[in-house]
Amino acid sequence: MRHSIRRQMMVVFVGLIIFILVLMFAANSGFLEEYYIVHKQADLLDMYNSIDTEIQKGDIKDEAAINKLVRKTEKGNLSVIVVQPDGNGDGNIIFSTVRDATSPLYLKLFAYIFDKNQDKGKILKSTDSYKIYKTKDFVNGTEYLEMWGNMSSGTIFVMRSPLESIRESADLANKFLVYMGGIAILLGGLLVWFFSRKITDPIKELAVLSQRMADLDFDAKYTSGGENEIGVLGRNFNIMSQRLEKTVSELKSANNRLKKDIEQKEKLENMRNEFLGNVSHELKTPIALIQGYAEGLKEGISEDPESREFYCDVIMDEAGKMNRMVKNLLILNQLEFGDDDVEFERFDIVSLIRGVLASCEILIQQAEATVDFIADESVCVWADEFKTEQVLRNYITNAIHHVENEKRIEIRVISKGNVVKITVFNSGKPIPEEDLTKLWDKFYKVDKAHTREYGGNGIGLSIVKAIMESFQQEYGVRNFENGVEFWFELDAGTGEKCPAEEERNEG
Repeated sequence: MRHSIRRQMMVVFVGLIIFILVLMFAANSGFLEEYYIVHKQADLLDMYNSIDTEIQKGDIKDEAAINKLVRKTEKGNLSVIVVQPDGNGDGNIIFSTVRDATSPLYLKLFAYIFDKNQDKGKILKSTDSYKIYKTKDFVNGTEYLEMWGNMSSGTIFVMRSPLESIRESADLANKFLVYMGGIAILLGGLLVWFFSRKITDPIKELAVLSQRMADLDFDAKYTSGGENEIGVLGRNFNIMSQRLEKTVSELKSANNRLKKDIEQKEKLENMRNEFLGNVSHELKTPIALIQGYAEGLKEGISEDPESREFYCDVIMDEAGKMNRMVKNLLILNQLEFGDDDVEFERFDIVSLIRGVLASCEILIQQAEATVDFIADESVCVWADEFKTEQVLRNYITNAIHHVENEKRIEIRVISKGNVVKITVFNSGKPIPEEDLTKLWDKFYKVDKAHTREYGGNGIGLSIVKAIMESFQQEYGVRNFENGVEFWFELDAGTGEKCPAEEERNEG
């Protein structure tokens, strides 16, 4: 990542190492010589005071004192000559670190004495007793730091320390810094990379964790541990994840309940409006008929007893239709809102169908229809027996009312493994394809005039739909060239005897 913390740490720390190295290089090159000169001036003054002290004490000729002064000059890399002048213009050397009488330092001493010095250079410090110069030897071209003057006893001295060594030391130090700087950058980079991983890996894990939490994935947990601030943050993330999961779960549950309540309310409102519209439409005709025939009776339109009886029959018939419609609506309302409990039990579907056919015998005779019932002697199913009878009665009465042509009704009970399929076929006109899916809607009628003729109100198949959905079973309708087949399925009571069969066996 371009802006990752690890990358930034690498850049910052390596940059810091390079900055320190460059700063040391610049200080080494520009200020080391000045620092060395100041330090050497202090060495020269210290040597001056030491020699002057020994001269004043009269120990300058003592071997121990000479050895002490020699060690000090060697330590400070100093060359020293001290001369005691006499009255003849000559002088006696009372202390010297130079053994060769032809040394440039001797020449320098006499040049100072007789003021014949040709390379005085730059004066760094001057007092009544001594002067300190930064000068260059005109013979070998080497730069020195020189000090000459008089001591308290009247002795003359000259001291020198070369500056060339400090430049060589600075050059060597700079080369050493370059080599060691490269190693420091490489090693520092590796160490920063290693330790930055210890810091950034937990942070990266927390970043991924936060993203997953933002996506409502609360299974993600911080696992790196640790007792530092990141470890504490990780544990707090885990606690926050658990609490958020619980809170989001509660919010979803509340939202789901609210959504269901809203949907239920909207459904109730829609059903109420639909119910009022459909009921008012369906009741309009029977109410009009009842009102018309009742007014006719009241006004004595016909004094014929048979006509009055006919009027009364019409009123009773229409009132009966209205009563059946209201009952069916109440049943449908209970089924659609789940207020009617489903009580599953094991029963013989064949026996139930025979009972429904027996109760519809008069209707079958009036329709002049023939019924073929094809089934085993006994077929056991699991369902609500009362509601199953409602489904069968709706299918069979529909078949009776719509039977035509050869006026044949065929009922089959087909066992297919764990499912029993019941079909009710009637010969007649097929249902138009565009109406097949609408049959199950409340108050929908394919042939309104024919439906009105036998007293149908378009609720029966809606009741079938509600019952089968409460059973969680399949149902449907299929067209044939010579008629229509309605069907539904139930769970089979495999391997078990029906109660009716058990009673027969006991008998």
